[in-house]
This record gives sequence, C-alpha cells and structure tokens, in this order.
Amino acid sequence: MNPVIGLDVAKGESQVQAFLDKRKPYRKSFSILHHVEEFNTVFLKFLKEIETLAGKMPTVILESTGHYHTPIVQFLEEHQYVYIIVNPFIAYRAKSSSLRKVKTDALDAFHLCELYYKEELEPYKKREIQHLNLRNLTRLHESISGVSAQTKLQLHSVLD
Repeated sequence: MNPVIGLDVAKGESQVQAFLDKRKPYRKSFSILHHVEEFNTVFLKFLKEIETLAGKMPTVILESTGHYHTPIVQFLEEHQYVYIIVNPFIAYRAKSSSLRKVKTDALDAFHLCELYYKEELEPYKKREIQHLNLRNLTRLHESISGVSAQTKLQLHSVLD
C-alpha cells in the first residue's frame, strides 16, 4: 500500500482526507483546528491509524499557503513524517482537470490525494542556511538596484 493524507489548509483549520492506496479513499474527510492539542490528539491518532492499516507511514500532501501551513509542517517535522508542499498553481491545474467545477475544502483535500498518485512529487526538503542567505541577498540586491534606478530618474528629471 502507498498511503497518503491530503490536507486542504485554511486559516485556523484544515480539511483532512486519507487514501490507503490509489483510488482507495479511507473514511470521509474531516476538519481539524490548528491547535497543538488537536494535532496531538485527533491528527496524530489518525496518522497512526493510517500507518497501522497500511503498514507504512503515510505521506502528507498540502498546498503552500503562505504562513497558514507552518504549524502543520512544524508538527509533521517533530513527528518525522514525510510531507510534500505543492505549488497552488499545480494543485489548481489538477483540480480543473475534473469535469465538475465544484469547489469545497473536502474536495480539495481529495484532489490533493489524487494528485499524489498522478504526479512524481518530491518530498519537501528544508533549505540550508546558505540557500536562504543567498535568496535574501538576491532580494536585497534587486531592491537596491530598483532604488538606484529610481534615484537616477529623479536626478535626470531635476536636471531637465
């Protein structure tokens, strides 16, 4: 079996849907709040239940949602679960391939599970400090270049 848990993350809560294997959804989807108590009781119990049924740790798949997904990611890292963070555009493309254009959080979690089986997705890798520093320096350079160009334009307009 190849279990996966799809999470449609929103502000303060997430919709959870599990698949034990391709085209084998497990139970109906349910909602969890983004609280430590809820993660440690309801969600952890559900993860262990899927692990027992499938005989292997489930992979968790979720959309990147800015900062709403950070408590879930932190929880998954603490408990050493493999997770995949999907670009929202890729998730949207996968959802739009269905015939019916129904948008619900439960269906979004379901579609994320289906996406896991359709695509070759890589588990999320935490970025190293050098990579983060390089990204910040690049953004700073771009910002300074923009300010420099703006200042030159203002200088030329004053001189004219």
